Amino acid sequence: MNELLQIDKEPKVNNRKAVLYKNKISYIRNHYIIYLLLMPAVILTFIFKYIPMYGIALAFKDYNYSKGILGSAWVGFKYFEQFLNSPNFGTIFMNTFLLSAYGLILGFPVPIILAIMLNQVQRAKIKKTIQLILYAPNFISVVVVVGMLYLLLSSEGPINRVVMLITGHPILFMSDPQYFRSIYILSGIWQGAGWSSIIYAAALAGVDTQLYDAARIDGATLLQRIWYIEIPTIKPVIVITLILAIGGIMGIGFEKAYLMQTGMNTSVSEIIATYTYKVGLQGGDYSFGTAVGLFNSLINLVLLISANSIAKLLNEGYGLY
Repeated sequence: MNELLQIDKEPKVNNRKAVLYKNKISYIRNHYIIYLLLMPAVILTFIFKYIPMYGIALAFKDYNYSKGILGSAWVGFKYFEQFLNSPNFGTIFMNTFLLSAYGLILGFPVPIILAIMLNQVQRAKIKKTIQLILYAPNFISVVVVVGMLYLLLSSEGPINRVVMLITGHPILFMSDPQYFRSIYILSGIWQGAGWSSIIYAAALAGVDTQLYDAARIDGATLLQRIWYIEIPTIKPVIVITLILAIGGIMGIGFEKAYLMQTGMNTSVSEIIATYTYKVGLQGGDYSFGTAVGLFNSLINLVLLISANSIAKLLNEGYGLY
């Protein structure tokens, strides 16, 4: 009897799979133009993102120029152990983590606050003008921003002129290690907060105006409308952006840290990205540099998965995936 039931079930399962397969084929045929438009992006992603991944093998090999990547001797986790046991590991790791963590803690809420504030502006012209002012710094290159910092914070710059009037001596902002993180983080917030607020502003634009009208009739204050209407609306977006931000907490940018780095502030400005550049490209130790970069990427992956799991527990199962 059981054998007969199993025989009856198998054709049904096979038929269901066949129907699903035919539906997928027919869907692709009916929407083939969409897939054709998608193909260039897929091809470019494959060429520039996936094919170069074979270079990760450098981290596990003693690279020899004449033999190439495949012909070089396999050394396993030698360079990972070398980095973990190096005297600079603790300093470089903590510099990277603290610089990114402080930036996340101080900078993450700013775009949300800006989006909520902009949402309260009723006049379209004033709102557009404010948005233009907030978005403009994002289009300034990192090199120009660092150049502006050097001009403003130099010993003879406008800020130090005010400091000299008060204290009688200038402050070496760009050389003193105690100011590096503050300058890096605050300038980063100034440059990117306005642009980052776009995604939250777009989410707030979809709020039903009837909710605001009902809240006003019930006597809700401005803060109550923000807390009970606007915050819940953008909560899914906040969760996703926070997970991605935590996942990239060790992936702090190389350019700005390298440009702001001087011989006097290296103790706090030397991060994994700048260290990889110096030992890998400038020093010519490609295998060691690749191992350091891969180590950094693995930490980001672990943080991303952990942040997503925690977000699911605290947010009713809603996360990045």
